[in-house]
Amino acid sequence: MTTAFMNNLNAKGARFAGVMITLVGALLMSLDPIFIRFSGVSGVDTAFLFGLFTAISMPIFIQLRDERGLVRAVKESGWHVLLSGLLMLGSAAGLVMSIKLTTVANTFVILSAAPALAALFSWWFLGEVTQRSTWIAIVAVMVGIAIVVSGSFKWIGDGLAVFAVVCLSLNQVQLRKHQHVSRMASVGFGGLFLAMAMLFWATPSTYSANTWLIMGLMGLFTAPFGRVLSQVATRYITAPEVGMILMIETVLAPLWALLFFDETPAMASILGGSIILVTISIYAFSAMKSEQK
Repeated sequence: MTTAFMNNLNAKGARFAGVMITLVGALLMSLDPIFIRFSGVSGVDTAFLFGLFTAISMPIFIQLRDERGLVRAVKESGWHVLLSGLLMLGSAAGLVMSIKLTTVANTFVILSAAPALAALFSWWFLGEVTQRSTWIAIVAVMVGIAIVVSGSFKWIGDGLAVFAVVCLSLNQVQLRKHQHVSRMASVGFGGLFLAMAMLFWATPSTYSANTWLIMGLMGLFTAPFGRVLSQVATRYITAPEVGMILMIETVLAPLWALLFFDETPAMASILGGSIILVTISIYAFSAMKSEQK
């Protein structure tokens, strides 16, 4: 009986940790549009720099933080780490180009479809059953997002966002299935593939020092670690739960736009964003209470 109690306690603690890790990851990734807009270069150049700095930072941190070391961590991850890197290439490239070609709100609204896609892919590939409480939270958040959205879509930018969210959801699911894969290595490979793909069209010789500095901060720190945390969280909670919590980016990104660019959100954005924040807060609080019981 004691063993069963301890196992139950550990499971609850792991679930709470997964929720908190995802929240921090969402906070870091919500800063992406700020760096992208301040970069002062095209979407291709922004994606190239993002990939370049990510490919530089991740191997260093793997060597410092992973007791296996870089080479062993990659070897033990197997070919799944390459698949994860390719999926990150798709999600990161789609995100950057979408932000350049459509509004920040539209991009993140479309990305918020991740929970529904993750639930579908989890059921399809892993046979997981999504809890009813998670579906209720997803519906509530979707209602908030629907309120936020206004105006017509820009189809090229929106299409790229759709491509990004499909890659993101597939990556969450496959990492949950193959938990031995190094999360930092998968992000590092994603950055490497992104830099290699964009190098053919990028023009590094034209970048200003300010562009290098801004994208260095994004590519070395906030963006890769936000993605690492969101991937690490799949070890503790399901992919649909990770995707649902990441929808808080839909609220945070417009908030940063207000603070940095003085873009005042419409009343619909405030109302819908409030619904999303309340839903995420209740979900996180529920996880905390579950751990304490």
